[in-house]
Amino acid sequence: MDDDLKNTSVKGFWWKRFFYSVTGATNDFELGPNWFASVMGTGIIANAAASLPLLSDQLHGFALVVWCLASCMLIGLVLATCVQLLQGKSVWGKHFSDPMMAQFYGAPPMAILTIAGGTLLLGDHVVGLALAHEIAWALWGAGTITGLAFAIIIPYRLFTKFKVRPDSAFGGWLMPVVSPMVSATIGAMLVPYAPVGVLRETMFYLCFSMFGLSLVAALIIISMIWSRLAHHGTSGTSRVPTLWIVLGPLGQSMTAAGILGTVAKGALPSQLAHGFELFAVLYSVPIFGFVFLWTCLATLLTLRARRRQMKFALTYWAFTFPVGTCVTGIAQLAHHTALPMFKWASILYYLGLLIAWVVAAFGTTKGMVKGHLFRPPPSSGSPIVSVKEPIN
Repeated sequence: MDDDLKNTSVKGFWWKRFFYSVTGATNDFELGPNWFASVMGTGIIANAAASLPLLSDQLHGFALVVWCLASCMLIGLVLATCVQLLQGKSVWGKHFSDPMMAQFYGAPPMAILTIAGGTLLLGDHVVGLALAHEIAWALWGAGTITGLAFAIIIPYRLFTKFKVRPDSAFGGWLMPVVSPMVSATIGAMLVPYAPVGVLRETMFYLCFSMFGLSLVAALIIISMIWSRLAHHGTSGTSRVPTLWIVLGPLGQSMTAAGILGTVAKGALPSQLAHGFELFAVLYSVPIFGFVFLWTCLATLLTLRARRRQMKFALTYWAFTFPVGTCVTGIAQLAHHTALPMFKWASILYYLGLLIAWVVAAFGTTKGMVKGHLFRPPPSSGSPIVSVKEPIN
C-alpha cells in the first residue's frame, strides 16, 4: 500500500481503514445498484422456504435466520451507499449513463420489496405482528414508488439515449420492468390488511394492474432476448448468467397470480373473486411449462460458458432470485391444485436455489476479500459481442 493510499485511509471512516488494511483494495472503492441483487438473492431463500408446500415448518428457523441476514445486508448496503454519496464518490451516476449497468437500477427496489415480503411472512417472530405489518407497508411503499419510477425512466433512456447494438438485448433489460411484478406480489399479500371496502378493492386492482404492466413489458423483452440468441448467439462472458433473469418475471407472475387469486375472496364480489382464483391456475400452468423449457436452455448455455472459462461477476446473483420466484410460483400452483407434482417441483427448484446461492455467495466473498469486486471494471474499447460456433 503506497503512502497516498495510507494517508487517504487514515482520513477516511474507520470501516474504510479496516477494509483497506484487510483487503489491500485501492481508493476507487465502488458500490453500485447491482450490489442489491445479493439482498434479493438472499432474501428470496427465506421467502421461498416460508412458502414451500412441504417442509416449510421444518425450515422456519432457517428462514428466519436468512431473513435477518438479508435485512442486515440491505441496511448495510443502504448505509454504505449513503456514505459514498456524502463523499461524492458514488458510481450510481456513472451507472445511470451506462446502457448495461443502468438496467440494474431495478435491483434496489426489488431488494426492498423482498425484505418486505419476508417481514410479512417471518418478521412477527422478531418485532411483533403489528410492527411487522407497519414495516412491511413502509417497505412496500418505498419499493413500489422507486420501482415504478425506474420502470419508466430506464426504458425511456434506453429508447432515447443509450446506443445499443443489434445483439445488445440481455436479461438485464428485464430488471427495471420486473420490479412492479414484485410489488404486485407483496401488495397482494398486504391486501387482507387493507381497510375493507373501496380501499381494499383499489389495492387489489392496483396490484393486478402492476402485474399486467410488468408482464407485457417482460414478454416483449423475452422475445427480443430469444431473437438475439437465435440470430447472434451468446457472448460466453459473465453476461450469460443474466439469461436466468428471464425466469424472474415468469416465476414472479405465477406467484402474484396465485396470491391474488387467494386474496380476491376478501376484496371483490364473489363472482369476480372466483374468476381470479380460476385465472391463477389457467395462467400459471402454461407458464410453468415455459419455466421448465427456459431452465433447461439457460442451464445448457451457462455450462457452455463455463467450459469457455466464464469469469465470476456479480451477475452470478442472477442464478438466485429468479429461481426463487419459480419456487414461490410453483408453490402457489401446489396450493391451488394440491398436486404432488407441483409440490415436489417446488422442492427441486428450492434445492437449485440453495446451490446457486452458495456459488454466488462464495464468489462474492472471495471477490470482496481480494478487493477486485469493489473496483470499477477495466475499461474496454470493444463492446460485448455475441457469436455462434461454426457448424462442422
